[in-house]
Amino acid sequence: MLRLTAGFWLGTVTGWAILAGWTLFSTSVFAGGPYDRPVGDPHQSRSTVISTQGMVATSHPLAASVGLDVLKDGGNAVDAAIATNAMLGLVEPMSCGIGGDLFVIYWDAKTEKLYGLNASGRSPYGLNRNVFAEQGLKQIPITGPLSWSVPGCVDGWFELHQRFGKHGFDKILQPSIEYGENGFPVSEIIAGYWSSADKAFADYPDSAATYLIDGKPPREGDLFRNPNLADTYRRLVAGGREEFYRGSIAKRIVDFSQQHGGYFSLRDFTDHTSTWVDPVSTNYRGYDVWELPPNGQGIAALEMLNVLEGYDIASMGPLDPEYLHRFVEAKKLAFADRAKFYSDPDFNELPIAELISKAYGDRQRQRIDLRKAASDVDAGDPILQQGDTVYLTVVDKDRNCCSFIQSNYYGFGSKVTPGDVGFVIQNRGALFALQEEHLNRLEPHKRPFHTIIPAMVTKDGKPWLCFGVMGGDMQPQGHVQILVNLIDFGMNVQQAGDSPRIRHVGSQQPTGTEMDGSGTVNVESGIPDEAVRGLLARGHRIARVAGGGYGGYQAIRIDWKRGTLHGATEPRKDGMATGY
Repeated sequence: MLRLTAGFWLGTVTGWAILAGWTLFSTSVFAGGPYDRPVGDPHQSRSTVISTQGMVATSHPLAASVGLDVLKDGGNAVDAAIATNAMLGLVEPMSCGIGGDLFVIYWDAKTEKLYGLNASGRSPYGLNRNVFAEQGLKQIPITGPLSWSVPGCVDGWFELHQRFGKHGFDKILQPSIEYGENGFPVSEIIAGYWSSADKAFADYPDSAATYLIDGKPPREGDLFRNPNLADTYRRLVAGGREEFYRGSIAKRIVDFSQQHGGYFSLRDFTDHTSTWVDPVSTNYRGYDVWELPPNGQGIAALEMLNVLEGYDIASMGPLDPEYLHRFVEAKKLAFADRAKFYSDPDFNELPIAELISKAYGDRQRQRIDLRKAASDVDAGDPILQQGDTVYLTVVDKDRNCCSFIQSNYYGFGSKVTPGDVGFVIQNRGALFALQEEHLNRLEPHKRPFHTIIPAMVTKDGKPWLCFGVMGGDMQPQGHVQILVNLIDFGMNVQQAGDSPRIRHVGSQQPTGTEMDGSGTVNVESGIPDEAVRGLLARGHRIARVAGGGYGGYQAIRIDWKRGTLHGATEPRKDGMATGY
């Protein structure tokens, strides 16, 4: 990009540009391009999937099929979610796997209650800020063992299963074991994610041996096998959770860490625990929107909704610059709070209730100038009263609902596979700050700020929508855009995901990194020129950015009156929603 004279902003993406005052050209209405459907919205990419008994929606068809088979075999939403996640760790390994963390919001039909699970890992006991100071590092590297935190995924699986599961792990993991040994064909978009893996693994031979074929990334349609991951899954079936945190898998990871400059000890693994938490919510126009509290960023979506609720959004339309301006300004306010307050609550007293209160939303709304984009936005003043991810959603015949998100953080996480375990270790530790005064500062045995957030919406005391949007900083922005599309603009669940999105980039980060406060609004090709001009007139910098970056949405809506499930999946991904 190139900054020109005052009042002009030039963004060049895919061979063309945006410039304030110039004529803008766009060829596509929605992210997937123009469509010609005989009914409904002509720009909707596909029909909503509708079923009665059970449904799975996620970013890969084989993973969704595995989960549906579990439901058909009598398993429940938790059984299907774990099976789906295990398969995703095989078929989409750059995005997720048992070297990463997970978070879940679960509706239990029997107790008619929501449960939250924070299955994120903590920093090594032996790692502190002095290690980085001695190496002259002002930020934690995004690759290598210094970015490691304990993987929480496996403990999360077993916590969920112990409390709500029905099938044994032998049934749950068997499909992934078989595909790992026999191979699966690599899908189109995932092949694109994989395409630069040979360069990423140049310094990590175990990762290259695990994820490359004859030294090259697999291409679309190639058959890929991961027998090492299949072996690890077999060990989990035989030895359970303890195999990962006290047995041979933990010992192999720790031995590798100690031989390659890492700080893991067996104590880091034996002391690991997940945490059951109460989801938190705000009501948006009669719908209760549920997120998990920090160390994740879910409450940013609630903060944004509280601000937007004070405007008549429905009268503006989904592509109106009046709405888009308000959305971006609400995001700036929420993310300024995110940079300051979101951290491990075991180490800090956080003003969570105050941040998501209606009163605070009203005060924050008063900070928005409806005619001008804000720059250098500071955190608000709540008064304390003394990268890559996968998302999946499952609803079963009893209407248990599982909103499940799991990630390595960056593509292939830290890029490091410890020996022959068959999976990379996440780089979530890179999200710690190194500044002494920061709430999210690195400390031993502490959970870092987290980007991955599941969500659920209830209405009249019952689940209405089980959904998520993957994609780093995009996630709370995506949650809000989806909900506004559904609630304010009356879209169906597929339209809500197909509709073009925007993503504001640039703000202070929970790592302590300073960024340009005004930032840039990235827009998909479906955002019309008129809307772009309206944003430019308010002082926003705009870039038309094609490709990834706008999230990966999956959703299931429950129609209690007709007894049906309505599923949607992201046209920006390879996945599908499927039911029976």
